[in-house]
Order: sequence, then structure tokens, then C-alpha cells
Amino acid sequence: MVVKKIEAIIRPEKYEDVQKAIDKVGYSGLMVTEIQGHGKQKGVQKWRGKEYKVGLIPKWKVEIICTDKDVHKLVRTVAEAARTGEVGDGKIFVSPIDQALRIRSGESGEEALL
Repeated sequence: MVVKKIEAIIRPEKYEDVQKAIDKVGYSGLMVTEIQGHGKQKGVQKWRGKEYKVGLIPKWKVEIICTDKDVHKLVRTVAEAARTGEVGDGKIFVSPIDQALRIRSGESGEEALL
């Protein structure tokens, strides 16, 4: 069994685009968490041409559990849908999942994802 977890940290205003893009490629399962943080921009946001230090910037974490064969397609899909070309677009992380279990039926591995 090769199962992966994709974690995408994105701008809140790009969530709808990301969700629609994921649906369009035929993958419906995802989890979303509202988070706060900062990267290289150190909590600085631009608004109406001025920079403001806000500390932590609101972001959304989108998590997708998928089979290894779907990882590259989903990462590309999320990246394209979330991209604005500006600082603060986010990051995508991919990590292995050792085990998956569907609680209702007891199915495990890739069968738990289908």
C-alpha cells in the first residue's frame, strides 16, 4: 500500500478555486483547517499599496489523502489553482501515510480511500 498525504497551505480567498479544481480532476475527498502563520514575508501584508506588519497571517490548510499514483496530478492541480504569483501563495507538503482504516467497514489501505 502506498498512500500519501498532501498538505497545502493556501490563501483563504483561493480555497474555492482549489476545491473546484480538485473536484474537476475527479477527487472529492479533502479536509480544511483555518490556520495562522507566516513565512518569508514575516507577517507583513500589503493592502492598498502600503505594507502592514500583522504578525500572523490567516491561511487555510487543505489536506488530501490519496494513492501514490494520484499525488503528482493533485499537487499540480492545487498549485495551479492556488497560485496568484505574489508572495504568500503558500506551500505544499507531501508525506507518506503508514496506515488508513475506514472506521465504518474496517477496510484498510487503498481500499479505505475508494
